[in-house]
Amino acid sequence: MNTCEFKKFIDLSYTSQEAVNTLCTNLAFSGSDIHKIMMTSCHAGEGKSFISMNLMRTLAGLGYRVVLVDADLRRSQIKSRFGMRITTGNGSGTSHYLAGMCDLEDCIYATNIENAYIIPVGREVKNSLSLLNSDRLPVLLDALAKRFDYVLVDAPPVGVIIDAAQIARHCDGTLIVVQYNSVSRRELLSVKNQVESTGCEILGAVLNDVAFDTLSSKKYYNKSYYSHYYSGYYYGTHSDSDGSSSSSSKSGEGHRHSSSSSKAAK
Repeated sequence: MNTCEFKKFIDLSYTSQEAVNTLCTNLAFSGSDIHKIMMTSCHAGEGKSFISMNLMRTLAGLGYRVVLVDADLRRSQIKSRFGMRITTGNGSGTSHYLAGMCDLEDCIYATNIENAYIIPVGREVKNSLSLLNSDRLPVLLDALAKRFDYVLVDAPPVGVIIDAAQIARHCDGTLIVVQYNSVSRRELLSVKNQVESTGCEILGAVLNDVAFDTLSSKKYYNKSYYSHYYSGYYYGTHSDSDGSSSSSSKSGEGHRHSSSSSKAAK
């Protein structure tokens, strides 16, 4: 099998890791029929790729076989942000498979994290929607769902391009990453409605980049490294930051954290 490794995958603090653990537990309670999960957001830079990668790592650490599909065919940042290096294989990925240029085995890579696999974006393309409209997308996701416990799909923001809505048609559920104080209720409801119109269930929302500035937290935690590391995210409209998830609670690394609800707001 092809192999790759991540050179820039920083370990989370105890608090942040516990928050991601809680999100993974919530996903497990979503139902035994939930295997293909799309990660999206309203805007670029809200932290969806960061949370996708940490979900992959944490679920894999819990013993699940997990594969992450990089489906941001226009502007993927996983390779550069996480220092992904292909050690064996020719670099084929999602775009190559959807274009009929390779078989499934050619684009799956075992990572340096046990139980964690990835299908990288391959070559970035401008005509992403035509590839996502291909019959090969549902074939890909269904084949992966038979081999892995969870298939995480890192999709583009719904509010930026239409690609995510096309991907959602073939997923069992969606998690929406929301950057604190940067998304209006109207924008969030628009994204929710777009995803639900495809027939894909909204599993929940992950609130990201929340100021963690209570008196007790100031005594124990320092400023988040990720608030600097992820500045200037790929579409350039927002900055990314440390993101983790917890169910109806506020916890995270440094002064920034994320929380998730079990269901998105109606």
